[in-house]
Amino acid sequence: MAVTDFEQAFREKIDNEIKIEPKDWMPDAYRKTNIRQISQHAHSEIVGMLPEGNWISRAPSLKRKAILLAKVQDEGGHGLYLYSAAETLGTSRDEMIADLHSGKAKYSSIFNYPSLTWADMGAIGWLVDGAAILNQVMLCRTSYGPYARAMVRICKEESFHQRQGFETLLVLSRGSAEQKAMCQDAINRWWWPSLMMFGPKDSESTNSDQSMKWKIKRKTNDELRQQFVDMIAEQIKVLGMTLPDADLKWNATRNHYDFGEINWEEFWNVVKGNGPCNIQRLNARRKAHDEGQWVRDAALAYAEKKRAREQKEAAA
Repeated sequence: MAVTDFEQAFREKIDNEIKIEPKDWMPDAYRKTNIRQISQHAHSEIVGMLPEGNWISRAPSLKRKAILLAKVQDEGGHGLYLYSAAETLGTSRDEMIADLHSGKAKYSSIFNYPSLTWADMGAIGWLVDGAAILNQVMLCRTSYGPYARAMVRICKEESFHQRQGFETLLVLSRGSAEQKAMCQDAINRWWWPSLMMFGPKDSESTNSDQSMKWKIKRKTNDELRQQFVDMIAEQIKVLGMTLPDADLKWNATRNHYDFGEINWEEFWNVVKGNGPCNIQRLNARRKAHDEGQWVRDAALAYAEKKRAREQKEAAA
């Protein structure tokens, strides 16, 4: 078959909602785009454990400690699913992690902000995981099979994380004046970074158009951002709190909420590595990787011994 025949078969699969599988022919650009997106997603799950892991030992009760510990463990699992999905495209986990540690690969900008109070655990669950779930639900229908299948379980768990975060804030919103103030402060600090999670404006997104044509993505950055604003603007009424946006108001003509302009200078500054916690996050990941080398060496040695023993028994 000529290359054009392979391209036509690939295009027909995309058009007919047939998943692209690892052994199928695919354009190099499609492969690279998926590697970039899936590995970035995996890095975000792993780096995203850091601001929450910081509060496990300081949770206000044993119940809250257990909940947070389970959530952080879920996120570690999500990273493993996603690294495995990316590996089916021909890259290796070592390559992906090396790119993360060198700064070549990116992760979600949201995780470069500090978690200052216990209320941040609620805000992260409600706002950050809420934004993530909007992105991720559509990925259950992404055109690359292994990625789509990994997202099914991830979405179920992330949805639970969002509800857990909202419940944490709900308890604080019904507490003392100090707890209410803590709740509002966390919402104020995490709102705008959460809106930035959807990426740059569509007019400035270099990858969105092609990803939409390949059905890697199903909605644009701006469409998802608007959906998120509409959802949170209603949910916050239950908390009795406010969003830090003087321009937020319902637009009956559009049937959507209008909202203020994002600080794009801040967004790009964080993406380029100059956020409040960029250096600390990467240093923490490099340190954990270096200190865990003996575990990887031990696992490889054990696997080699087991393989040699099985070969010996088979030959006997």
